[in-house]
Amino acid sequence: MRRGCAGLILAFGLATGAGAQQVGEVEQGTGAVLRGLDKVNASTADVAIASGASAEFGRLHIRLKECRYPAGDAAGDAYAFLIITDAMSGETLFSGWMLASSPALNPLEHPRYDIWVLRCKTE
Repeated sequence: MRRGCAGLILAFGLATGAGAQQVGEVEQGTGAVLRGLDKVNASTADVAIASGASAEFGRLHIRLKECRYPAGDAAGDAYAFLIITDAMSGETLFSGWMLASSPALNPLEHPRYDIWVLRCKTE
C-alpha cells in the first residue's frame, strides 16, 4: 500500500510540473539537413532542405515545414516537422516532429527507406 501511494504521489508531482525540467529558448532554422538510408543497397545521402521546401530521396517526397533547435546550438537537439509521402502513390508515410537526438522516438516506418534529422540550417 505504501509503495502504491508513494508512486502515485511521485507521478502526480511529475505531472504537475514539480519534477519537470525547465525548457530553454528555441530558435527556428532556415532549413534542415536530413540523412537518408536506402536499406536495399546500403547507401546513405545527406539531404538539405529549406523550410517550406521539398526534396526527393529514392521514392520518398520529403517536405520540411520547419526546423527548431536550442538557442545557440543548431546541431544539439534539433527537431523538424516533416511530411513524407510515397512519390508513386501519394500516400502519406510520416507526418510529425522528428528529433535529431532521438530518431527512434518518432521514426519513419518504411521497409526500404530510413530518414532522420541531423541538424538545422541557420544560414
